Formats: sequence, structure tokens, C-alpha cells
Amino acid sequence: MKEAQAKHKLCRRLGSCVWNMPNCPTVKGKARTYAAGLQGKNAKRKKLSTYGEMMQEKQKLKAHYALTESQLHTVFMVAKRMEGKTNETMMQRLEFRLDAVVYHSGMAPTIFAAKQYVNHRHILVDGKIVDRGSYLVRPGQVISINAEKSPNIAEIAKGISATVPPYFEVDKDNLKVTVVRQPMVEEIPVQVESLRVVEYYAR
Repeated sequence: MKEAQAKHKLCRRLGSCVWNMPNCPTVKGKARTYAAGLQGKNAKRKKLSTYGEMMQEKQKLKAHYALTESQLHTVFMVAKRMEGKTNETMMQRLEFRLDAVVYHSGMAPTIFAAKQYVNHRHILVDGKIVDRGSYLVRPGQVISINAEKSPNIAEIAKGISATVPPYFEVDKDNLKVTVVRQPMVEEIPVQVESLRVVEYYAR
């Protein structure tokens, strides 16, 4: 409960839902769309500067994937050195982290649960245990839950209803996710202006 409240508080501060949660107070029609805190209801939201807008998008991206500042900056620096558009490469690398695949494929209810599943060795990649959330998957690889070792997690996964991006192929009955192809930026279920994040780090 405390974790959910903390997440909602962050969303309210940033002005939009970071994890696309239907019960988030920032969702249109909910009661508490104002900022968190004693003065939140009466305080006027200040218009952000260009720097403030860039920083806010960076904060959203960092929160969505539950990364530290140094982790996100490292992903940006690697993407910057690679061929292609930096924002697209950065987003593809973030989306193909093992913990993100487990989350966005609907095998875990939150990114935090996905990280825990990976760290506690409940996740297999091509039949082998991988316990690093930062592990980058590749098209063609199969990610699965070790149901024999983790029956409770398997039951939770089967009960999750999620909209799965088209670059993942999910077999819920067998708790398997096949990575079909590289994602296009517009397909990735993250409400962030990735170019703003690149501008923030490149300033």
C-alpha cells in the first residue's frame, strides 16, 4: 500500500501517470489531479522553463523504468555512440532490458515486481536463469517464468491483464514471451518525449 501511495505521489508531482495506471489520481476524472502536499490543492502549477520541461521528461523516463540517474545516463551515453537516432536507440535499449520485458509483456504487475522476479532468479532466458535486470534481450529470444520453482508468481502472472506491445508475442498458458523484433519508438508504452531527454543530457 505504501509503495502504491508513493508512486501516486510521484505521478501527481510530475503531472501525469508514469506507469499508465488506471487508478492513478492524475488520470482524467480522478479526484486528486493537483500536486501532492499540504499546499498542493491550492497551489498554482508554474509554467515550466525549457530546462524544466526537459528535466521533467527525464524524471518520467527514469521513474517508469525504475532506474537510478547514473543508469539512465549510461544508457544515453551508449546510445549516443551508436548509429541511428539517439532517442530511438536509447528507448530501444531501455525497452529491451530484461526487467522491462517482464513488465511490459504482462508477466509482472509493476516494474518493481519485475525487478524482484529477475533478481530472485525466477526468470529464464532461453531456458537459463538470468538475474540481471539490465540484461539486454535480443529478437528471437524467449523469456519465461520458472513456474516449477515459483508457482505463486506463475499464478499472479496468469491473472494479469495487460495490453502487450506488438514486438512481444506472449503465451500466457506457458508463461513465455518471445521477442519478435525491435520496437519502434511510438509503439513503446511510455508517455515520455524521448527527444527532450536527449536534449537534457546533451545540453
